[in-house]
Amino acid sequence: MLPVIYSVVTADTSKLLDRRQQLMGPAYRLFYDVPVHIVRGDGAWLFDADGRKYLDMYNNVPHVGHCHPHVVEAICQQAGTLNTHTRYLHENVVNLADRLTAKLPEELDTAMFCCTGSEANELALRIARTVTGGTGVIVTSFAYHGNTQSIYEISTASIPADELPDYVVTVPAPDCYRGPHRDDDAAEKYAAHMHDAIGLLKSRGVKPAAFVIDTIVSSSGVVAPPPGYLRQAAQIVRNAGALFIADEVQAGFGRTGRNFWGFEADDLTPDVVTVGKPMGNGHPIAGIVTRRDLAAEFSEHGHYFNTFGGNPVSCAAAIAVLDVLDNENLQQNALEVGEHLVDGLWNLAERHDCIGDVRGSGLFLAVELVTDRELRTPASELTNRVVNDLRDRGLLTGAIGPDANILKLRPPLVLSKDGADYALNILEDTLC
Repeated sequence: MLPVIYSVVTADTSKLLDRRQQLMGPAYRLFYDVPVHIVRGDGAWLFDADGRKYLDMYNNVPHVGHCHPHVVEAICQQAGTLNTHTRYLHENVVNLADRLTAKLPEELDTAMFCCTGSEANELALRIARTVTGGTGVIVTSFAYHGNTQSIYEISTASIPADELPDYVVTVPAPDCYRGPHRDDDAAEKYAAHMHDAIGLLKSRGVKPAAFVIDTIVSSSGVVAPPPGYLRQAAQIVRNAGALFIADEVQAGFGRTGRNFWGFEADDLTPDVVTVGKPMGNGHPIAGIVTRRDLAAEFSEHGHYFNTFGGNPVSCAAAIAVLDVLDNENLQQNALEVGEHLVDGLWNLAERHDCIGDVRGSGLFLAVELVTDRELRTPASELTNRVVNDLRDRGLLTGAIGPDANILKLRPPLVLSKDGADYALNILEDTLC
């Protein structure tokens, strides 16, 4: 059994918590009943102010590992040379566009950059509304896409259902574990909800503009859409004159192992792909990639400018991330270590009835905890205890889903099989 790092609030931590509350207010939220004061990161590991180390099984932002030396060096070199806005010519932004579009289907040939995933989804919506003439947006239930006003309004995990604007309609998340459709034709049945959503928008006098989906549906519990769902849903919304926007902020850049992008699991080409967070390994860089015809039509109605979106330093970070992904074969590592983790988690499930399901792909996995396997009753209280106990034992993760009963495992892609075994051992000790 591994040693437990008992959670304590030291005098220094308590003082910092008080200062944070006074200076930043109650809207900011921290993880864990006893927050962790992190001061350093290295690869898949984080270290707190007292020198304790934690395996990071949660953070997708340091995509190629905390403080990866190649990324750090690229940032430092460019920061020591030049950093300015994007209305001057600079090689970095053009080179990044070239590297990024090369990773996508040929039709997606035009990149536009910003600073955050929220901004990327905002820009995607602007393009969709401009080229379709519609305003309506279809999203899955309990989705998260960002925190600008218009993106908050389609982030159904954040906004109460009775506060959704008339131009937003939800469809069920394609959850084959606890959702309404679980049989062999689940993909077709879930996609058919698009017809209802389009009809509801039209009944309100709203023309549909886009269907926006996180391609692994992470906030709902990494539900892993059934094969064919994304392709069928995209076809239905396109037939209604709307665009298909693939939010790849969390699922992209090789995280799912078998594919570089989440949408590739379904053999389709989105109209717009949005990227963010992991793209710069924590440096603020995000963007969209779309077809040239859509970008050209959008440009006829106004220019796009983002002061720091695509600045030389952020682009240097993103190019370095792509270097590391290729040179260290991290997509393959995500696949192999992810499969190792899944096998280990199912082995745990044989000994612990509270594990109802294990799902996901690569290093984007979910463990659903239940009080009754047959009824699939969510074990929300148990999950909260497990998350905090894992923290005490040196493993950082979090709870997701409408009932907060699902452990999200989403570590940096440099996680090794030894690290995976470390995580499995800690989870075993916690569930005993």
